[in-house]
Amino acid sequence: VNTDFKATINTYDFEGMQLTIDKQEIWFRLTGTFNAYNLLVVYAVTQLLGIDKQEALRNMSLLEPAEGRFVTLNAKNKVTAIVDYAHTPDALKNVLKAIRNIRKPEQKILTLIGCGGNRDKSKRPEMAKIAYDLSDILILTSDNPRNENPINILDDMIKGIEKEDRNNVFVIENREQAIKLSASLAKKNDIILIAGKGHEKYQEINGIKHHFDDMEIIKNYLTII
Repeated sequence: VNTDFKATINTYDFEGMQLTIDKQEIWFRLTGTFNAYNLLVVYAVTQLLGIDKQEALRNMSLLEPAEGRFVTLNAKNKVTAIVDYAHTPDALKNVLKAIRNIRKPEQKILTLIGCGGNRDKSKRPEMAKIAYDLSDILILTSDNPRNENPINILDDMIKGIEKEDRNNVFVIENREQAIKLSASLAKKNDIILIAGKGHEKYQEINGIKHHFDDMEIIKNYLTII
């Protein structure tokens, strides 16, 4: 991409961000540094294709987040819950860095993650370590264990965190109970990230897909609390 194309992040929150691109200030419904890069690449391509600058930026400003990506819920108790599909180390790191850039110093980040069964085992401790390093409280739980024993998956994940560093780490095999715990631990203005499923509406266990909706469940528990 031509280095003449540059973007500056002016302001951002959980609903979106304002960028200056080509001397134009535009509000986008996407947030986070990684999305700023993506938007700049899209803009650069439109200009290389000869598309009118104003038309390109106007259409880009209408872009919605991909389904299951950074979906937010603002609860009555001022807790913000974010459901995101991040299920790889890079994706998890990107979404947590975006949250850390937006949050205020007094806001704690509670992250809930799991790793899929019958998938790359090497990323399990890495995922846990990334979440631990970028969160205040970490809850490890199940995420489509498939034909694996979920306890074995969680054992692989916890290896990424030194034993002496596990004071703020909870291991809850049952994903719904883990979400319930996140809701009960979150204080006013805290941020809960529920990562891994995003738009998925099921939990796959031993070849059977059971109905499961992260947003539906966290909404229920935050309403109760």
